[in-house]
Amino acid sequence: MAHVRRVWQPGPSVFSFWAALAYFPASDLIRRPDWLGVLGLAVAVAAYLLTIRASFAGRPRAAVLGLTVLAVAILALCAAYGGKWLYLAPVLSIACGVVLRGRVLSAALAMVTLTLMFITYRRGGGEDAVAAVAWGTFTAGLVVHVTLKLFATIAELRATRQELARAAVADERLRFSRDLHDLLGHTLSLMVVKAEAVHRLIPRDAAAAAAQASDIQRIGREALAEVRAVVAGYRGRGFADELAVARVALEDAQVPAVVTLEEVRPAPDADALLGWAVREGVTNVIRHAKATRCEITLIGRSEEIVLKIGNDGVPERGHGPEGGARPRGRGHGLDGLAERAAAAGARFEAKALPGGRFALTMAVPR
Repeated sequence: MAHVRRVWQPGPSVFSFWAALAYFPASDLIRRPDWLGVLGLAVAVAAYLLTIRASFAGRPRAAVLGLTVLAVAILALCAAYGGKWLYLAPVLSIACGVVLRGRVLSAALAMVTLTLMFITYRRGGGEDAVAAVAWGTFTAGLVVHVTLKLFATIAELRATRQELARAAVADERLRFSRDLHDLLGHTLSLMVVKAEAVHRLIPRDAAAAAAQASDIQRIGREALAEVRAVVAGYRGRGFADELAVARVALEDAQVPAVVTLEEVRPAPDADALLGWAVREGVTNVIRHAKATRCEITLIGRSEEIVLKIGNDGVPERGHGPEGGARPRGRGHGLDGLAERAAAAGARFEAKALPGGRFALTMAVPR
């Protein structure tokens, strides 16, 4: 399995750093010792660190409890001492940004900011001090929230991109297996038909049997070339080439073919899709029907080119995906052809008709 790079995410160590803002009130305590202040500051720092770690550890209840203790401690200390103790305001808002989300965060930041503005004003702070506290408190929590959300979005996008890459690989594998099945299914069916012809001809016409055996050798070589072409990304030989092969296959299977073609020039992608339709349609006739007649018609219309392949000799239960002689999975045979048509925006239909007939229709946009 390929190594997947993980997106770096900010963790508790990044936000624990902001506990260093306790230095400013601590400097006041060094000059004017106050054991109640020391206890309150210790509680605030411990509550902040525990809140951050609980939040990143996926323990929301513990994080909310720690945030509540932190809010009570910081608001009480700021109200009691003022001055440098107001540097603890961003610590509280940062904790809010880490723990809370959505409307709860907005309400909490607004409440904390307004409360600290009031405390600053009551402690004698002027307009500049009140504005500084308001700005620092609200923006600290908002920036933390936006940063965490941004990193979460980046991680989700990275995971989505990796999942899309895995899906693309799976789709390509499915496409390759489907192409390989369709190519070899047709070719092997043709080789079986020719082998049966050799078996029939040996008693009465050794030269004709030898010619059929030579065809089997040629078809085997062509099959090898086709497999190599599929590996290289080849998607089909085109309508004209597939029709020529189909004529030979039907002749060898002793199924008379009636071909009616209008002069049309499909686009390369449409030509390849029509070729696949001829390939799979004729293969289906040879493998699943006891047909005495196969009709292939190509009609050019104003907005689309319509290919129709019809045959008789359908078994009582039908054949192919409409109830065939054997079950067939998606991605193989006519079901695989339906997938190709849907991907190309073409109209596809394959169904059994009354009177033991079967009709395949492929309409590709011009």
